Amino acid sequence: MPLPQVVAVADRSPASRAGLEAGDEIRSMNGQVPRDVIEYQLIADEPLVELELARGGLELSVVVEKHPGEPLGAEVSSAVFDRVRTCDNHCEFCFIYQLPKGMRRSLYLKDDDYRLSWLYGNFTTLTRFTEADLERVVDQRLSPLYVSIHATDPALRARMLRNPRGATSLRWLRLLLDAGIEVHGQIVVCPGVNDGVALHDTLAGILDEYPELVTAAVVPLGVSRFSGEQAMRPHTTEEALAVVDTVREWQGIYTASLGRRLVYAADEYYLLAGRAFPPADEYDGFPQHENGIGMARAFEAELAGQREAATSSGFFQWVEGAPAGGYRAPRAPVTTVGVRLERRSLPPTVVTSRYGARVLRPLLDANEFGDVPLLVVENEFFGGNIGVTGLLTGVDVDRALSGAPEDRRYLLPDVCLSKGVFLDGVKVNELPREVEVVATDGMSLRRALEARVAA
Repeated sequence: MPLPQVVAVADRSPASRAGLEAGDEIRSMNGQVPRDVIEYQLIADEPLVELELARGGLELSVVVEKHPGEPLGAEVSSAVFDRVRTCDNHCEFCFIYQLPKGMRRSLYLKDDDYRLSWLYGNFTTLTRFTEADLERVVDQRLSPLYVSIHATDPALRARMLRNPRGATSLRWLRLLLDAGIEVHGQIVVCPGVNDGVALHDTLAGILDEYPELVTAAVVPLGVSRFSGEQAMRPHTTEEALAVVDTVREWQGIYTASLGRRLVYAADEYYLLAGRAFPPADEYDGFPQHENGIGMARAFEAELAGQREAATSSGFFQWVEGAPAGGYRAPRAPVTTVGVRLERRSLPPTVVTSRYGARVLRPLLDANEFGDVPLLVVENEFFGGNIGVTGLLTGVDVDRALSGAPEDRRYLLPDVCLSKGVFLDGVKVNELPREVEVVATDGMSLRRALEARVAA
């Protein structure tokens, strides 16, 4: 089993005082070999931590004494030290199957690991969940978890996952809820498969079988030009309208029965349907913000200074961009790429996607920033119905910037980057125009626009 490696040590921390160094390999902690960052953190929280280390071919023993709960101060290299539990489903709508060859190897990792669900909010189907997993989740209170439901009808769910265990694996959802674990669900709606009557049946099944579910997100499938599944296609406007209406109807039913809305439609559905987004208070605190539920209303509140910025992540950032401690761990400030001082006074242009532009344009027009143009980048790399900012690639941004004026200050959202690199491997400093990378939230965009006004 690969062992955790220390990648950074905080100054004046207990780890620093004990002599830990970046590059140290942790052989054991208090006599135990941690399987993942969850076990690592539980042991690291103890007041006395005995570490067996390997450093440059030498074996060392280090004892760290600290106050109970005081951070150890050592960041490790990954979230899972043994092996990520990969997904053995073969969903025809899976976006990983729609990636072209030649991209970074890590992007093709298809997980179904409850640990990554707890750490990063990844959705698990529970088809590889076991009694031992349930015991650990309950014992260590690994809550909340995120579960892909898609359908509550056993036969339909097995068909969608292309896995016979899909018909029975929701029994684990029932046991998790019985144990008081907070669970959020997801339904990826595929036209002609689990929409229409099937979607109504699924939402009824949640009410009948899993009423303790905290939220259920209804999201559309993404279809890239690399999809080989003939049955998978984008929604029509009429189908998107039907989904929005279905969600609204069941919000009323859930509210009458449970006292809460429970189900929410993704922002993309309202864009597809040409409907206005619900008011911000109808998202009940944005519990599935990173799944595209209420992002537009949250961004609007952030831009107006009415709400603190929410954590934002891209589609693949859990693989390469998020901290090993999960999204609950303190995140380092976004590594922004600023423009040269002499360019700070240039008028700004915001780089965004097709869907992003439909959200940003009315918000910018309604605020006091003056005329702020948008550089709308079409996602020709993935094609299909892919129009979200988080899946913009370097080749598409490069093409858009190549024909753009030089006397502008281009603001690029960081959601399409991981450590300064786009999904297709293009580095931000390889673009034909100098860009300023800005965190993907309304508050950060406001600050970037105000900086130019101040300049």
